[in-house]
Amino acid sequence: MNCEIDGDMENRVEQEDKSRLINQVLELQHTLEDLSARVDAVKEENLKLKSENQVLGQYIENLMSASSVFQTTDTKSKRK
Repeated sequence: MNCEIDGDMENRVEQEDKSRLINQVLELQHTLEDLSARVDAVKEENLKLKSENQVLGQYIENLMSASSVFQTTDTKSKRK
């Protein structure tokens, strides 16, 4: 009878260990899914910001080329 109790206890402990490991694996899977979603969101935001930076850079270049302040001067032709 004592062997049966020991066997039942070992079986319960083993089941609890398995259950704990399964819960840990599930928690890690959820964490990985969350991190993966976050990485995707950051990539998307990064692409959006790169695109906006290109538009702003082009806008600034256009403003500079249209402004006389940023035009190059030819000093040799002015001296003659």
